[in-house]
Amino acid sequence: MIGKLLVTVVLPVCIAWNGIPSHAETVVSAVYGVTLRPDGVALPETQVLIHNQGDNSDQTVVSGADGAFVVANIKPGRYQLIASKDGFLTSSAAVQVKAHETLRVALALSARATAIAAAPSQPAAVPAEHAGTDAATVQAKTLEAMQERIERLETMQRRIEQLEAELRQVKAQSGAPAAASSAASVAQSAAKAAQPATARPAPELPLYASLATPSLGSLSPSARPETLSAGLGTPQTPAAPQAAPAAPAAPAAPAVDNVTPFADYDWTWLNGNPRNKDVAFDSKFFTPEIRADLTYTFDFNRPSDDSMGGSSELFRSNEIQLEQLGLGGDFHWDNVRARFMTQFGSYSTATIRNDPSYAKGQWDLADADRYLSEAYGGYHLNVLHGINIDAGIFMSYIGLFSYYNFDNWAYQPSYVSSNTPWFFQGIRIQIFPTHHLKIEPWIINGWQSYASANARKGLGGQIKYTPFPWLNIISNNYGLGHDDLYIPNRGRIHTDNSVEVKYYDKPEKTLDKMAFSFTGDLGCEFGGGVSCHGDTAGGPKQSFVGLMVYDRYWFHHDTYGFTLGGGVINNPGRYLVLLPPINGETAASAAINSPYFTENPGDPFKAWDTSGTFDYMPKQWLTLRFEGDFRHANVPYWSGSGGITPPAAGGLFPGTNNGYPTEYACMNGSPSVTPAGCATQGGLWNPSLRKREWLLDIDLMIKF
Repeated sequence: MIGKLLVTVVLPVCIAWNGIPSHAETVVSAVYGVTLRPDGVALPETQVLIHNQGDNSDQTVVSGADGAFVVANIKPGRYQLIASKDGFLTSSAAVQVKAHETLRVALALSARATAIAAAPSQPAAVPAEHAGTDAATVQAKTLEAMQERIERLETMQRRIEQLEAELRQVKAQSGAPAAASSAASVAQSAAKAAQPATARPAPELPLYASLATPSLGSLSPSARPETLSAGLGTPQTPAAPQAAPAAPAAPAAPAVDNVTPFADYDWTWLNGNPRNKDVAFDSKFFTPEIRADLTYTFDFNRPSDDSMGGSSELFRSNEIQLEQLGLGGDFHWDNVRARFMTQFGSYSTATIRNDPSYAKGQWDLADADRYLSEAYGGYHLNVLHGINIDAGIFMSYIGLFSYYNFDNWAYQPSYVSSNTPWFFQGIRIQIFPTHHLKIEPWIINGWQSYASANARKGLGGQIKYTPFPWLNIISNNYGLGHDDLYIPNRGRIHTDNSVEVKYYDKPEKTLDKMAFSFTGDLGCEFGGGVSCHGDTAGGPKQSFVGLMVYDRYWFHHDTYGFTLGGGVINNPGRYLVLLPPINGETAASAAINSPYFTENPGDPFKAWDTSGTFDYMPKQWLTLRFEGDFRHANVPYWSGSGGITPPAAGGLFPGTNNGYPTEYACMNGSPSVTPAGCATQGGLWNPSLRKREWLLDIDLMIKF
């Protein structure tokens, strides 16, 4: 408590005298704190590096004789504070500084191990004023002085709280900039309150703090001399009887943040999470979001029609393409919330073709919704750490990777992510029992579907747990739905589980961060002529088994990144294999027939892939990515040199879709129900498919 009170009383005064601008200037923000030894004693003359993670700028201060340091008039943003001193290991803390805000931070440095030969222990030196006095008397006098010091500091703390309340009242009446001009007078009052009641000097006491405490806000406000004496290496029970100190008031419970769960740690390192540390634009009503994703991909199979298959991220070879232009953001007012995000570009056609449900019935839902990646509204309840109830189109995040490539460690994820759903439509309930736990049930139309392929709806949900700043655990599960168009009694279950671990974090080093992610998926279909357990009476096995592993490295304050990864898949029945777009084939047409790449019960599909990704990230809003991928399947699957588009009328190449993807194509462009029907039409055309694919892509991604 002494450390907390000293910092609370002394450091605001330092900021007031040294960090408050003149009346003509505008208060920005400030960070102040204390550097500590492992035993909680103030560590003087410690260098503190303040790194702005938004613009990569640095400034350095040195703590004073009492360990206190002040960084005044800094811009709002995300900062990394790194304390260093010879003979000690470095200590760091990540903080988010808001406009007109003052933050307090404690940086405890561990002693560096040294190889010094053990020497006979020597008795501790006794201060001159206590020479000739027995240990019990010294202990009693020390405790008495500490008690007096604590009582005086508690009086000063109450005065500081009163002054802070007056300052808040001034701000409420005249606004933050105007209130800045009165800060100097408040500081003068605080300085008077900090003066001792008498001229008798008090003995110097250590700033007491737990080594496991990351910030001053969590230091105990109720520590008493009986507890503190344990740190002095003397018995806790004084020899001389003393009056029992008054019982301390119970500390106030910390305020519950019902709006921003997971806000106390920095999660920008996660795969599938945006790496922006700041918000570019914001208001009380609306937080806009802008995304742009452009890619150039070169497929070394060199398809003549530039058309690629087997991916939900890469679609055209040897062309510069707009993957997505997203315009949208979040509305929030009086606990009512809404979000939308557009998807102009390749996503608006490539994602929709993997959903067969819109083909059932009337009203063209594919055209109605294709330009929206997210669109929902809902209400926030101030219960627990928050409950959100939303309805509309929302992201599924099955497979860990985000639908938005800017958020990911790699551009082309492995099959576990690329082949599983990107969106759901229905109802989502997000429950946050604690700051680090989310329970999210779904009631949805089906597996990545705008509509329901059959009568039964789907149920699912996500559990997300982040017990430590270096660990993220996610489990997604889906079931109940009947998702195969024209097969009303076939059910599907799926479980997707991921763990992400940041196993190295040294912000002051060139290699500043390392992390890995592991994802494993299991699923199957049953009924309608297939089963989960092999060739039983229910039919052949229709299952999904896959995993993927990625390892990520960050360099030079996260300016550069490198990722290695890959995965495997085994999907007999091919119900989650992305259908190659041969002759314009889609999931809806394939539900009737796909003559060239079948998806019949028991059809085998095994594949594996690997990738290497290099990122240049000069700004938190911009990523320039270079990636190489190799993918292999046990059956011909990837586009070959001849392409996957049939010839046009007259046998011209490259051709065009003939409008009949459920039938065979002849060499003169006409369709045929059977291969034999092309005998008089110039012969049967076959797509050019290969078992392997080499890719190189260069990507420019922006997110505000």
